[in-house]
Amino acid sequence: MNYGMLTLEELKQGYRRDEQGGAYVCNLCGERFADGQVYPVDGKYFTPEHAAQHHILHAHGGNTAALIHEGAKYNSLTENQKELLTRFWAGESDRAIAKAMQISEATVRRQRFNFREKAKQAKHYLATYELVFAAQGKEPLMPIHNEAVFLDDRYVITETERERILKNALLTREPLVLKHFPPKEKKKLVILTLIAAQFEKGKHYSESEVNAILKPIYDDFVTIRRYLIAYGFMARTRSGSEYWLTD
Repeated sequence: MNYGMLTLEELKQGYRRDEQGGAYVCNLCGERFADGQVYPVDGKYFTPEHAAQHHILHAHGGNTAALIHEGAKYNSLTENQKELLTRFWAGESDRAIAKAMQISEATVRRQRFNFREKAKQAKHYLATYELVFAAQGKEPLMPIHNEAVFLDDRYVITETERERILKNALLTREPLVLKHFPPKEKKKLVILTLIAAQFEKGKHYSESEVNAILKPIYDDFVTIRRYLIAYGFMARTRSGSEYWLTD
């Protein structure tokens, strides 16, 4: 889930509107529900937006549970906090929660108070951040993918820098062909982000299918494949029989 590209409302509802592509898109798996289609589900017919809502509920168990338990780097909840939030969401009483978790009711109420105060702090931070950077008109930084492994200065890349790196490293963009694979890690990251976009979200690939996509891009496709894994753009089974995008 790309937090940097989603509004708060889109995060809460679990899907977003892709105006250019004419579809509603699930934030969790990328499944698309295109305009102009009717989606039959259990004898009923859903509009694209309602189909997206039904999908999130039945394919992912609802967006709330997905947000609580998501393993993304932005989820700083402890396991104890996740359990508390799950029980609050389920409508359990303070007494029932206290009994199930073997804590006092006063502790449950204090935790509920703490969650509320943290939410206020988050709102204040978000409002301040947006006002400061919108006012200054700062050039946006390149988004970080959710499964990024190295969160350091190599990710501090403006869009201008990104375009300059691509211009120097690419032979052509359509089709995507590299002149060379840069030695600097920051430049590698820019190139790998573009290469990862050649794969479909939610699809599993065999190693030969991955190679078939990478070979036309760069002769040393094995190195590219290795870096896609190392940087967290892709994951694979231990045997290497299947590969997939992580974000």
